Amino acid sequence: MQIYLPIAELSVNLFFLVGIGGAVGFLSGLFGVGGGFLLTPLLIFSGVPTSVAVASVTGQVVAASTSGALSHYRRGGIDLHLAMYLILSGILGAFGGVAAFSILRANGQLDLVIAVGFVVLLGFVGTLMLQESVRAILKTRKGVVVRERLPNQHSWIHGLPWRVRFKKSRLYISVLPVLVIGLFIGFVGSLLGIGGGFVMVPALVYLLRVPGNVVIGTSLMQVVAMMAATTVMHAVQSQSVDILLAFCLMVGGTAGAQFGAAAGQHLRGEQLRGLLAILVLAVAIRFGLSLVMTPSDVYSMAVTSAVR
Repeated sequence: MQIYLPIAELSVNLFFLVGIGGAVGFLSGLFGVGGGFLLTPLLIFSGVPTSVAVASVTGQVVAASTSGALSHYRRGGIDLHLAMYLILSGILGAFGGVAAFSILRANGQLDLVIAVGFVVLLGFVGTLMLQESVRAILKTRKGVVVRERLPNQHSWIHGLPWRVRFKKSRLYISVLPVLVIGLFIGFVGSLLGIGGGFVMVPALVYLLRVPGNVVIGTSLMQVVAMMAATTVMHAVQSQSVDILLAFCLMVGGTAGAQFGAAAGQHLRGEQLRGLLAILVLAVAIRFGLSLVMTPSDVYSMAVTSAVR
């Protein structure tokens, strides 16, 4: 069953869109992260224009993350004070990301920058995650008890000025690294079409020592607010949001996430991190190959302006 996507200007099989939305939703529920870093590449590899894929996925990320954020809020798993700083800085970063998106698109460099961005970001994060998970798995097999770092264990980041007390997280730290993390996630998320949860959660845990009982909910709340603002900015400024495409992805993603969450209960944390790292690296490698391989269509034609 073919449907026409008006903004993407192409016809796509409806069941294919719902299917990849469901598959990414399953993986999101399985690993506990947003699926933007998987869904955006899948759409691009399927022939959807890069600008439309990036802008439309932001809406799907909002829908997929909202239910999780509400669930954590009802259980008291969100540090609202910390989330406020992350949201404000994330929205500021999103403004910069959308502006960069429009500039790169106007100059014909958007596809290249997004491909390089995915290779660098996913390659770096995936490598670190794989190393950490492999070490944890080997220690577990040897019978070594892996202890998590406690929130009160400080690093050089905790010595920075402008300290703020976050009571829910039991932290008294500088607000500077919090703002930097929010700005970075906002910029990268709006430019690449990813929620940034797979970067946000490790940053909050390993850099700021945010406790595990509030880190997921706080991250999800920041993602919902930041990506909602990004969706509006893309719709107004770049006009690349395809509502029909986003809706089809939402339907599949919502159903798939339920099955993924149930399946994730049968795997240990280090196993999940290892599988996620392999998946992240696979996407990075695929983008890397697209940069060096000769495309099937060497030349392309587009109408840039009308001559009167």
